[in-house]
Parts: sequence; structure tokens; C-alpha cells
Amino acid sequence: MKKISLLGATGSIGQQTLDVIEQHPDQLQLVAMSLGENITLGREIIRKFSPKLVSVKSRETFEILRNEFESDIQFVYGDEGLIEVATFEESTIVLNSVVGSVGLLPTLKAIEAKKTIALANKETLVTAGHLVMDAAKRNGVDILPVDSEHSAIFQCLQGENEKNVDKIILTASGGSFRDRTREELEGVSIEDALNHPNWSMGAKITIDSATMMNKGLEVIEAHWLFNLPYEKIEVLLHKESIIHSMVEFQDSSVIAQLGTPDMKVPIQYAFSYPDRLPMSASKDRLKLWEIGKLHFSKPDFDRFRCLGLAFHAGKTGGTLPTVLNAANEEAVAGFLSGKISFLEIEEMIEETMEKHQTIQNPSLDIIQQVDKETRAYVRELVEKK
Repeated sequence: MKKISLLGATGSIGQQTLDVIEQHPDQLQLVAMSLGENITLGREIIRKFSPKLVSVKSRETFEILRNEFESDIQFVYGDEGLIEVATFEESTIVLNSVVGSVGLLPTLKAIEAKKTIALANKETLVTAGHLVMDAAKRNGVDILPVDSEHSAIFQCLQGENEKNVDKIILTASGGSFRDRTREELEGVSIEDALNHPNWSMGAKITIDSATMMNKGLEVIEAHWLFNLPYEKIEVLLHKESIIHSMVEFQDSSVIAQLGTPDMKVPIQYAFSYPDRLPMSASKDRLKLWEIGKLHFSKPDFDRFRCLGLAFHAGKTGGTLPTVLNAANEEAVAGFLSGKISFLEIEEMIEETMEKHQTIQNPSLDIIQQVDKETRAYVRELVEKK
């Protein structure tokens, strides 16, 4: 029995994680979880799965739920509550599916507690990849990718000698606006941006997909997960999202992982690795004869400026990826609140990166300070609009 701590239970990945756990009650058990502001859904999860430890965002919610449920369920809250869930003594695997850099410290603490990490929070590696991977190596902890692209690469590498890898190829759907020119992006609505053609995701990640920042963050994440230079990481537009990513080897062979767009597959693989568990019969299986054709093209960095900014931040290293991530989070929040336009997201990120003086090999304290300063700067830019 694998016992799971789930960070972000009420989000999109969290909900799909719970579906996977429910399908395999003999192999998987939810023992601890965190939730954000969706208390109604949180109540349903608690009643259904009976976790032993629950962390909530605020003290107010903590008081409400603690009074509603039996005393054998322990409630905690805030940033310390996230860490308690991540390091819960009974858990063996921590699935981190919270959105944003808030996931960094719980991940580091879980590694120190020698928990296996199933990572769906890409900002953790973008913000402090050197610290996270060093900690994992030092503590003998596996970091198992849950993003569909990184899970695909991970699966393609099973049984292979990593020295034979020539490059990895991350596929990208192109997001909500993949067929639009830059001129056609002027004045696009929030509703249009949230209408992803392939995947069901949370609002922030869906906007990141539309700007292609999501793929840029994944490039940085892949650099740390697979210990490859950026010159050996490519991005390929693939609108069907059937090939989730590929590995090209030095003998020119290419291995790809295929499947229908369903996040439950990489979630379940992270839980079952190195084995595989059966998937529900109701799940749509891949039928290539019905799809007929798959399409591919190279991304235009002038059209998808955020992707280029991410490559630049990754290659520069140091604190610049932290700035990239924090600026993006605040700019996307500004767009979702209706304060800035879609194209102003990338403009604010670029302006913030240009202003920053990069510090190499930053400590956790420096990363947290840069993150804080970047957010304050971008919030000020947003409010001026």
C-alpha cells in the first residue's frame, strides 16, 4: 500500500489524482492533503477519503472545518500546514500539485523527510532546480515527473543508457491561440484564453499554455530532471497532443510516448513506478486509425515570445528563472483579474527580466527574496495600467 500526501487536492491535478486513488483502493491510500479556498469541495473530499491530516489556507477555514469533523482528523493551516502535509510521517509519496512557487518549500522539506516526490508543480524546479536536485541526490530521494511531457520522457528513458541520449523533444499543443497571429491576439478575452482545445487544466496553467510560458517552464524543468543542457532540449508544436514527448538517441533512433490527452496516466505512473497499474475500462484508449493524421511544426519564437524568454532565463541561470516565474505568475493574475491585456503578460515579464541583475548559485534565502521583490515590482506595473 502506497500512502499519499496530496498538495492541492481541490485543483485540476488534485481531482484527477483522487480519481486514480479511488480506482486502486488496494494499492493507494490518501493519508494527508491540502486544499485552498474551495471549502465545499474540500468537505466532499474529506468525507469520501477520510485523510488523517488536512491543511487549509487560512485560520478561519481551519476553525470552521475543525469544528465540523471528528477529532481523529487533524487540521492545520497556512504555509506551515503545507509543510506538515508534505512531511506527514505515514505518507510514502508526496504529490505536489499546487500552483506556483508556494510549492518549493514543502518539496524541499519532503525531500529532507525522505519522501518520494511526484512532481506536478513545475515552478519548484524552475525557481530553485539546483537546490531541489542537490537535496534529492543527497537524501537518496526519487523525483518522479507528473507533467505529461516529462512523464513521457521518463518513460522513454526506461531501460536506456542516458549517455546515449542526443536530445529530448517536448511537444506542445500551442494552447488556445495556436492558430492566431500576434495581430489577432490584440484584445482577446479571458474566456477565449481559458478555452484550451485539448486539456482540462486550472486557469493559471491554461493561460500559460496560451502564452507558451507553460512549455518554457517545462523546458527549464526538463533541464533539471534529465540533467541535459538547453542545446539538447527542443520544443515541437503538435496540436493533437497524442505524442506527449520524444527522445532522440545518438544512433538517430527516436522513441516516443503516445496516448490520449489524459493526465490520469502520468499521475498513475508516478504512483505505480516502476510497475504499471490497469486503467479504468471507461478510459478512452488511443485509436490511431480514428485520428488519421498527426501534425508537427517548429515554434516561432517571435510569435511565442514567452518560450524564448524561458530559454533565455534557463541558459542564463541563477536567479533569472526565479524572476521569470514570479513575474509570470503576477502578470497572469493581472490578466485573469481583467487589469492587463493578454499581450501585456509577456511585455511585463520581459521588462522585469531586463531590469534584474542575475545572481548565480543563489541560496534559498536569496531566491525567496528575489521572488518577493519581483512580485512586488510586477504588481506595481499591473496597478499602473
